[in-house]
Amino acid sequence: MRPLHFTRRGLTQAVALVVLWGLSGLTHAQTAWPQKPVKIVVPFAPGGTTDILARAVAPELSKAFGQQFVVENRAGAGGNVGAEAVAKSAPDGYTILMGTVGTHGINRALYPKLPYDPFKDFAPITLVAAVPNVMVVNVDKAKVMDIHNVKDFIKAAKAHPGQFNMASSGNGTSIHLSGELFKSQTGIFMAHIPYRGSGPALLDLMGGSMDVMFDNLPSAMPLIKSGKLKALAVTSAQRSGALPELPTIEEAAGLKGFEASSWFGLLAPAGTPPDIVNRIQQEVAKSLSTPAIKEKMLGQGAIPSGNTPAQFATLIENEHKKWALVVKASGAKVD
Repeated sequence: MRPLHFTRRGLTQAVALVVLWGLSGLTHAQTAWPQKPVKIVVPFAPGGTTDILARAVAPELSKAFGQQFVVENRAGAGGNVGAEAVAKSAPDGYTILMGTVGTHGINRALYPKLPYDPFKDFAPITLVAAVPNVMVVNVDKAKVMDIHNVKDFIKAAKAHPGQFNMASSGNGTSIHLSGELFKSQTGIFMAHIPYRGSGPALLDLMGGSMDVMFDNLPSAMPLIKSGKLKALAVTSAQRSGALPELPTIEEAAGLKGFEASSWFGLLAPAGTPPDIVNRIQQEVAKSLSTPAIKEKMLGQGAIPSGNTPAQFATLIENEHKKWALVVKASGAKVD
């Protein structure tokens, strides 16, 4: 076989063609995603705010990308089971997490052995929404104990130590930590009973086996409006536009500086291509800005976001520092 000979010009053209072919292939690989359904893992049981928000954005993403975005509930260990599953998934854009202030802001300070690193194991995509928590009590318990406001609750709890059970959506959630902060600042005792999500916890709260809960506002809102639960106050620094008549705990009980809100956002396994991360963020931001979804979320007590991956990463870092102090101040521990 005769050896190939290239002129300098011919060699330059050949190299250019190879480069263009490579770029074309890369562009094709980037735009080809998604070629199959994408899984959004919710690390809590159905019925809670994490689940509600995931199911709000999933159909919007399905429409935007032409593939189904399917919600999968993987509850357990305060969100750690689902978060760990996503952290160990392939970084190909087909498995993402609806993370929370618990999974990425609290648990690292609360659990001595966290099965994932909330910083190193994830690529933040976008903050979906921030929400206040709301202190809700069983209606019958409130009647029997003559509880009309937060001060009445504190008085009743002090007069009847050991007779109040506090439900939460799981150890390490903001719902749990809101209650622990309340206990530490008021000096009352309540037995903490963790569930695998807000849904089952709210059922037992309505049923009477639980007495109080500091739930995320969107999941508690329908039960408050229907009279199935009695709301006493929100845990945020300001009142909620969804329930403007409801005071903050600081206002209602004089607990200076009391603030314990929640947030929810999408994250992918570390190493997921930035192109995929950015495309998801852009579509989420676009959907959250539409009047229908924006009004629906605000009506539920959630404040939609859609910020950039870099902004969300900064939020996560700041929230971890903040909640580490809350965990220390409350004395909360999880073995």
